[in-house]
This record gives sequence, structure tokens and C-alpha cells, in this order.
Amino acid sequence: MAVHEKITIAKAINASLRASMEADPKVLVMGEDVGKLGGVFRVTDGLQKDFGEDRVIDTPLAESGIVGTAIGLALRGYRPVVEIQFDGFVFPAYDQIVTQLAKMHARALGKVKVPVVIRIPYAGGIGAVEHHSESPEALFAHVAGLKCVTPSNASDAYWMLQQAIAGDDPVIYFEPKRRYHDKSRLDTEAIPDPLHTARIARSGSDLTLAAYGPMVKVCQDVANVAAEEGKSIEVVDLRSLSPIDFDTVQASVERTGRLVLVHEAPVFLGMGAEIAARITERCFYHLEAPVLRVGGFHAPYPPSRLEDEYLPGLDRVLDAVDRALAY
Repeated sequence: MAVHEKITIAKAINASLRASMEADPKVLVMGEDVGKLGGVFRVTDGLQKDFGEDRVIDTPLAESGIVGTAIGLALRGYRPVVEIQFDGFVFPAYDQIVTQLAKMHARALGKVKVPVVIRIPYAGGIGAVEHHSESPEALFAHVAGLKCVTPSNASDAYWMLQQAIAGDDPVIYFEPKRRYHDKSRLDTEAIPDPLHTARIARSGSDLTLAAYGPMVKVCQDVANVAAEEGKSIEVVDLRSLSPIDFDTVQASVERTGRLVLVHEAPVFLGMGAEIAARITERCFYHLEAPVLRVGGFHAPYPPSRLEDEYLPGLDRVLDAVDRALAY
């Protein structure tokens, strides 16, 4: 596979898994329905057929057992890639992830490595039922010992997953499920950006919009609308949630003087809170307005008919942009 004009995020992840498995026989894929079915989103389609049931493993419906088994395999030299079928299903495994996976390297004074990647389709916008549309990223980014990343396009989906698998640290790889079928250019011969760097998705001079995962597209749409009104908006795709590339955000804010942070997860104690605090400390004398945040409400994710009211959309982000520019 060489250069594609356009490819979906789902197919890019599939290609990334395939490339990692071809490069290293110790890479395993495991999870509920990942084999014969190819995953509920068909992201792992065809992998079991090509690599066999010993490397693409259909597991019982037991998230704690899946992650616990992956930890054991990692300790024996394998590189397991675990799929959690939906974001809200990860919580039975939360103890294994936080108490064991995140701690083992430090507990062993660096002598033990646990190269486990946990893929989590996250966030909403697909009209699903309860526990299928949650955004738990802040819960994992808070935990020392875990790295957390999330792509917003096919190229990042392809390269960031391979980088996560090749590393020796546990990585939570959040996949924006409502963007699975969004297409963008993928160059499989390119030199990828480092895993934990942010990127400037669109240059601008009046205000910085920083987002990640599913909200990057929303922010790009906002920037397009704002441009029609004569406003120049810079869009920063954070890409990595732990660690966060504060330097790129800081450099952008020093140019624009304003920052609006956008994510689907509730605003209360969300990723935006940490970024807002850090950038306020770093850029106090550059800021022309308070750092503003746009996100979900501090409430359980609603039924699908109310999704459009819950999710930050064009109008809510534009309102925050207008408020910041009004200072």
C-alpha cells in the first residue's frame, strides 16, 4: 500500500494494525468480536482470516479479563492491542488499567515494560443507546503511567497507532467513532510527526481554537464560517492528551492572543480545564481575553434524540469565538 488519495479512518486503522502485525509477530489483536465479525465497526475486518486465530483473538465478554490477559501477555514479550468495543464498556477494566497496567513499570523500578495498547472507540454522534457514546478520556489522562492519544484524520490514525504499538509504554488510543467513515489523504511513505506533538490544522491570526478527535472537524468548520465574516481562526489539533504538547498551544496563543478549547466531554474537570490553567500561566501577558471552554454538559450522556442538544456544534463554538473576540 502506497499513497492513497483518500481513505477512511476505519480503513486506516485496519491498515495500521495489519502493518504492525506484519512487522512484528509478537503483535496480537484481541477483544470482543474482533475476529470472525471484524469488530462492530468492521475496523478489524479480515485480520483474523489473514493472521489466524492465535493472533486475532475473539475474547469473552469480560473487559477486566481481556485487559488482565493482555498485561500477562505483555510481561511475556508480546505486544497486545486490545479493543474495547464501546467507550462505556471500559469501566469494568478500569481497575486493571489504573492499578496494574499504569503502575507496573514504576513498581518494578523500570525493569518491567508493559507495551499494551487499548483501543477505545469513544464519543457520540452515532445515535447509540446508553453506555455507547461516552468520552472518558480525562479519567485516563489523569493517571500517571498511561499515555493517551486520539487521531482526527486517516493519516494520524494510521501512523499514531503504529507508533503506539511500537513503544514500550501502555497507550490508550481513543478512536472518534463518528469520524470512522470520514475520508482524508494518507501517505504511507511519509515521515510521521512524533506521537505526542500537536499540529496546526489551520493557520490564523485572531484566535486559537484547540480541539482533538471528533471536534477537530467542527472547529475547522467554525474557522471556515468565521473566515466569511473576516475573522482569522487558527485550529490546533492536540492529538495527544497525555502528555499534552503545551508548547505548540502556547506558541499559537502568543500569536493570536485568544484561546477557545473544545471537546465533547463535559466541561467540568475536562481536558480543557488543565489546558486553560496551563496556558493562562504561560501566556498571561499575551492573552487579550479569558480562555474559554466549550463542551458537553455535566450530565449523563442523553438518549440519541437529544444528542444534537448535548454535543458542541457549530453555533456553540461560534458563540464562544464571538465572546472571546468581543473583549
